[in-house]
Amino acid sequence: MSQVKQVGLLAAGCQPWNKDVCAASGDRFAYCATLAIYVYQLDHRYNEFKLRAIMSEHKKTITAISWCPHNPEVFASASADNLLIIWNVAEQKAVARLDNTKDSQVGVLRIWNVSRSTPLDNFKLKKTGFHALHVLNSPPANKSLSAISPTKNHYTSSTSEAVPPPTLSQNQAFSLPPGHAVCCFMDGGVGLYDMGAKKWDFLRDLGHVETIFDCKFKPDDPNLLATASFDGTIKVWDINTLTAVYTSPGNEGVVYSLSWAPGDLNCIAGATSRNGAFIWDVKKGKMITRFNEHGKNGIFCIAWSHKDSKRIATCSGDGFCIIRTIDGKVLHRYKHPAAVFGCDWSQNNKDMIATGCEDKNVRVYYLATSSDQPLKVFTGHLAKVFHVRWSPLREGILCSGSDDGTVRIWDYTQDACINVLSGHAAPVRGLMWNTEVPYLLTSGSWDYTIKVWDTRDGTCLDTVYDHGADVYGLTCHPSRPFTMASCSRDSTVRLWSLTPLIAPLLIHILADHSWDDVIGNTDRAMGAGATPLLCGKVSRDIKQELDKLSSEVRLKKLRWFSECFSPPGGSHNLWDLVSVINGQDDSLLPSSYGKGIMHMKHLVRFKTSEAQELTMVKMSKFGGGIGAPSKEERLREAADIHLRLGQIQRYCELMVELGEWDKALSVAPGVSMKYWKKLMQRRADQLMQEENHDVIPYCIATGDVRKLVSFFTSRGQLNEALLVAQGACEGNIHVPQMSVINHSAATASDDIETFKGLLQCVCKELAEWYFQDGRAVLAACCHLAVDNTELAMASLIRGNELELAVCVGLVLGETASLFTHYVLELLARKYMTAPTWDLAADLLQMIPDNEVLLAKLCAFYPGSSAEIDHIHEKCGLPSLKECQSLAESAVSEGDIFSAVKYHLLSPEPEAALPIGIAHVKNQLSDSDWTVESVHPVLDLLSYIRTDRLTLAKCTEERSELLILCGYVGALLAVRRRYCSVVPALYEYTSQLMKRREVSVPLKIDQLSVELEAWTACTQSLTNPGGPHEAPYSPPSEAQKEEYARLLDRLSEEPLRGLEGPDYVTGSNLPSHSDVQMSCFTGLRIQGPVFFLEDGKSAISLNDALMWAKVNPFSPLGTGVRLNPF
Repeated sequence: MSQVKQVGLLAAGCQPWNKDVCAASGDRFAYCATLAIYVYQLDHRYNEFKLRAIMSEHKKTITAISWCPHNPEVFASASADNLLIIWNVAEQKAVARLDNTKDSQVGVLRIWNVSRSTPLDNFKLKKTGFHALHVLNSPPANKSLSAISPTKNHYTSSTSEAVPPPTLSQNQAFSLPPGHAVCCFMDGGVGLYDMGAKKWDFLRDLGHVETIFDCKFKPDDPNLLATASFDGTIKVWDINTLTAVYTSPGNEGVVYSLSWAPGDLNCIAGATSRNGAFIWDVKKGKMITRFNEHGKNGIFCIAWSHKDSKRIATCSGDGFCIIRTIDGKVLHRYKHPAAVFGCDWSQNNKDMIATGCEDKNVRVYYLATSSDQPLKVFTGHLAKVFHVRWSPLREGILCSGSDDGTVRIWDYTQDACINVLSGHAAPVRGLMWNTEVPYLLTSGSWDYTIKVWDTRDGTCLDTVYDHGADVYGLTCHPSRPFTMASCSRDSTVRLWSLTPLIAPLLIHILADHSWDDVIGNTDRAMGAGATPLLCGKVSRDIKQELDKLSSEVRLKKLRWFSECFSPPGGSHNLWDLVSVINGQDDSLLPSSYGKGIMHMKHLVRFKTSEAQELTMVKMSKFGGGIGAPSKEERLREAADIHLRLGQIQRYCELMVELGEWDKALSVAPGVSMKYWKKLMQRRADQLMQEENHDVIPYCIATGDVRKLVSFFTSRGQLNEALLVAQGACEGNIHVPQMSVINHSAATASDDIETFKGLLQCVCKELAEWYFQDGRAVLAACCHLAVDNTELAMASLIRGNELELAVCVGLVLGETASLFTHYVLELLARKYMTAPTWDLAADLLQMIPDNEVLLAKLCAFYPGSSAEIDHIHEKCGLPSLKECQSLAESAVSEGDIFSAVKYHLLSPEPEAALPIGIAHVKNQLSDSDWTVESVHPVLDLLSYIRTDRLTLAKCTEERSELLILCGYVGALLAVRRRYCSVVPALYEYTSQLMKRREVSVPLKIDQLSVELEAWTACTQSLTNPGGPHEAPYSPPSEAQKEEYARLLDRLSEEPLRGLEGPDYVTGSNLPSHSDVQMSCFTGLRIQGPVFFLEDGKSAISLNDALMWAKVNPFSPLGTGVRLNPF
């Protein structure tokens, strides 16, 4: 299992080169970037579209796709090299490849109304031109049709309320059918537009449509990432929302490289294939300078010096590395014998720069001398050198990547290559040193992989296979040193969390170890076998800030390090909410707080001020592809916010400003009848001035007979005036009643209670939506927003954000303590491995009643007698020999639990098996046994040392223990609602019973009866519904009784909120190259994969976590404990 976690993915946009590049079928639609096809599918539960697969088999530009009209699982794609591939979406693989020499293309469906020469309707969807469009004949949303009931509207008497016809756009007599259109735009934007509801069901505003060559974080903002692409643009993304915030004007040819200006200068330097280099002012949206010293030659790398912001270096195919000032004055022209591909400024010496050249050499130049010769030339690579990178933490150390597939580490002071990192099977492109851990280096290659290296001994710590093509750029921001972004020829940008590689560090911080275990100097950190230490600026800054504090030091330490270690996607938001709940002063909240999930007590206040900002803001436009909204759009948005907050009068006034009087008047009575009448009079006055005939109904409705009569008289329409006056005399025109309804105080408070319940429900729904989208941290934010700390903690646990959950739990204190203890237990299980036993013990010692937990840890420890006695002592437990005698006396007293516990801690732990298993079997033979009566002993037994459990003499007892744990695990999974692992646990238990010689009080037939009863009674849970769902057949009476019996054996889940499946961050992000099938379901695994101990059987990480929480033993039946945490 890869340790580096994928935590975000920026999908590519749709290519503008070909027409037939989007298609839809059933509940899926697909569109093409240049070399990849993105398939989205409707999640029926939330009625929204999610990225299900990225297919990238084509080697040349994709020219068309078409879905099979007869089989919704199959579509065809064609590419410029005349290759036709038939794909199966469910299996996510190509089922046929046809070389096609014919030149016909698949047609695009376009719908016209032949009888008219003008369009039926106009929707302005986007500022960019349309590129392709595909209309779906069936609405994908399964909206209920009960509203269109046949009985309504047939017989309408003259006094019943009229049913208004649909409002017609532009007063034309037709209404659109409920169709949807997949729209693709020239800037790579893709959307699914609902023509009936006139809204986007899905919209990706814009995206790169080609290879992304480079990506870099903004020096003063870790949330902004710039990308440079083959499509001629640079785009800047907000990585919290994965949306584009700025785009360069474009038409630059190919942009190979980019470099941010230092600090907050808000400029980006870009290097192109034929048009030289440029500086783009991001905020103003325009090019402010161009550099043409390389002529029409391609510039492969551009580097803005961060030590001296006036200098910019470029390297080109013409063999020159040119250093110039930002106003274009050339300072140095360093000639190389061949093309120069990479350059990097030294982080320690502002006058040093290194280059990578086609002649296989790395050169270092010193700018303070007038010589144009390099100071050092490093030879050793066997093919051209591409990028070079100086280490940010170790002076004089640099690395280079080459077409020979290796990365070399050079020591400038020793004039030598000190390490060669071999493992890539193709040229190396992306290179990135970690800014905190001096030995960590990451490389990306044309072999589609990213590798993380330990440069101390050259070992590869991890290989990531998720990209579907060459990996070009790698970057991270110093203030978020363990979040990495990568970009590739597969046209995606992906975000990764490197935190798992240095996980023990966070445990040292959690357990409040001394600073020496957390922060060190580079010499200590580089020591062979030394555990990871932080040596960078961010960790030093945090320590300095903490040293200044006198109170809340531990809380701040947990928060600041947690934010530094956590990937984007809600961790800052989560900590803001934690501090609000802990009573922090609102004035200390950061400016970004109002843009995220806010605590309910702030929602109205912040949204009101946002609406006011929208109404007041100067309507300036920044240039670039993403146009600012017009004044009208801003006012409309503000009005919508006011309306949702119940600030109706403000809404009405804004609608009046926009000239939409009818909308204002229709809701004005919600303010008061007096206000409505006043508004009607204002409208009437305005229409009188315009001499508009429409004034008549307004005056009659407000009973303003005088005004109306004078209006008609002034126009010479005396007959009309007479008619109105007569109508009034006969009492037909009334002044509206202004009576006030007295609300009693009691009903108002009842209403408030009802609304509070409603608020909790809505927050829960929103949290569940985030959770199902693989964003557990934002789900936790939703729960904290309504003070629900329990469900917030549960979301983090179910999303396997264990370290973050402990940090948050410790800061929240008492309200979250039960959950914090549970997470500490899970984390301790994670660290029950050879080098980290001490950490597991430290974590368990943070839990109050920890004696049994520490006993489990010591029982599982596989060292020598002396080592075992040492860990017993650390955990405050008796020695091996003492445990032996304690076990014997517990047996004689009939205390089974203590007997099992002390036997496990004795020199012969296997002696615990017969005692514990006999007790469990005895309990199960009783007709009214419960899970609570057997689980504690089974759980304890499961911590027996693996080397003892797998002894030949324990074969029968091992089989019985695995069967009993499997069966009780299945029942616990039923209680936790782990629908995906319940059938697997029952199947596993049945198979073990069939194949092994055992005598347990369980029957295989009974197991299948229970499973069928569970399936029948919970099918609504396990099958949330979709187009292909099986017909619902209600459970039989016998099945209901069986299921009720099953539930009787289970008590309530002790921790509220943990019911429901686990769903780790990134669960719905597709992988490209790494396709694994689950040995539970036989289907392809979406999201992170977990490999079992045989190295080849795989299950999804979500299933592995759920299995391990209810049954500690591996699904392969070997007796090995599962550790997916």
